[in-house]
Amino acid sequence: MKHINFLGIEFDVQNMPVLDEGFIPMHAFNTAFLKTATKELNIAVERNAGYTSVFKTKIHGTEEMFEADCFYAERMVKFLLWAMGGYKVYICGDKKIYEHIKKEYAKDGKRAFDFDFMSKVYEKDFEVLYRELSETPEEKIQSKSVGRNFDGCRIGFDAGGSDRKVSAVIDGECVYSDETVWLPKVTEDPEYHFQGILDSMKKAAAKMPRVDAIGISSAGIYVDNRTMVASLFLAVPEDDFNKHVKDIYIRACKEFGDIPFEVANDGDVTALAGAMSLEDTNVLGIAMGTSEAVGYVDGNGNITGWLNELAFAPVDAQREAMVDEWSGDIGVGCKYFSQDSVNKLAPRAGIELDEKDTPANKLKVVQGLMEKDDERAVKVYESIGVYLGHTIAYYADFYDLKHLLLLGRVMSGKGGDIIIRFAEKVLNEEYPELAKKAELHVPDEKTRRVGQSAAAASLPKIVK
Repeated sequence: MKHINFLGIEFDVQNMPVLDEGFIPMHAFNTAFLKTATKELNIAVERNAGYTSVFKTKIHGTEEMFEADCFYAERMVKFLLWAMGGYKVYICGDKKIYEHIKKEYAKDGKRAFDFDFMSKVYEKDFEVLYRELSETPEEKIQSKSVGRNFDGCRIGFDAGGSDRKVSAVIDGECVYSDETVWLPKVTEDPEYHFQGILDSMKKAAAKMPRVDAIGISSAGIYVDNRTMVASLFLAVPEDDFNKHVKDIYIRACKEFGDIPFEVANDGDVTALAGAMSLEDTNVLGIAMGTSEAVGYVDGNGNITGWLNELAFAPVDAQREAMVDEWSGDIGVGCKYFSQDSVNKLAPRAGIELDEKDTPANKLKVVQGLMEKDDERAVKVYESIGVYLGHTIAYYADFYDLKHLLLLGRVMSGKGGDIIIRFAEKVLNEEYPELAKKAELHVPDEKTRRVGQSAAAASLPKIVK
């Protein structure tokens, strides 16, 4: 049990990561903060097609609690932006908080990365606006009914960073699958990517009498089937990206005629594959690999249209949290649920890692020690499990959860078992109501059989 006093907010945390005693779970801080907050504050985030998410909360609204109010509101805006996505933020009900957020999220502000990223994704200048509480924008949400369509002859394509997979699916039965090694992240010429995509699709098409629909799973952010940001095309110059990559999947699908197609983030397709294998809904998929990748299937079995880029969403309130080199922020998910977390915690456990080695190889060193039941490695995975337990409670404030599907290299082997055991311990001891509702899973054989590309094939609906 640890007593925490942060920005004048006091609370106790029962389970702490043994290798990170400074950890302040965002959910624990927020819960304690809201116990004494009385002034209403609404935050609305608008994204493409006018879709708007509204989060109703409270602050203190007093001079002595202004710093705490600013911290709470800024971290909440940050989470909403990266979970739901948006280029327009409305702060409703408090002008001082609005002025703080507007300054933080300016083009030259502390959150310039967020400003630029969201402007690029939605092709509109990012802005923060003030509204009175009574003028809070109306919520307009999108729940996209995609997936679980098995009729007809379908191509399912999955674009990964090291290989591309394709499936030919006829009336729900996978009749052909293929995996091809490629190097998309280091290739500048977008024609290489286009021809690679087309080559895989043509192989699948050749195994069927016709092509009725195409579903695509791809790392990155996609809006209306257009590529807005994706690490697969990291080396492509910006001008070529705008000319040839934004519509790369649209062009590839058009090669097969005027048929329905759907492009979805690979995290969402992973969650969809999990939902299909579990035969249930409300699935949050978390992949812990190079970074943290997340996808979600809601209570209707639908994909929400949210970004779900929780790698950039805050999970730790401590001032000394590890810095994310890309966004410049601290305490965000990618440093807690990826190989970076293992590599951060290992030296604290007394494990010496070669600083010149790659992050992936450092992870392998710790995994090797874990397979030998090395106590130092055990502490690393115990700590990640505690991080996860507290963070699941935080995610549950925004996502209606029944199942958590845990994937990725960090979850492999004995370490993954320890992560689940300690996450469940935190849930049972500190969040018992959530523990009764949410189950933690690793992919079973049935999930693996569904496969990413086969699940992708089910994305589009064939209109008859």
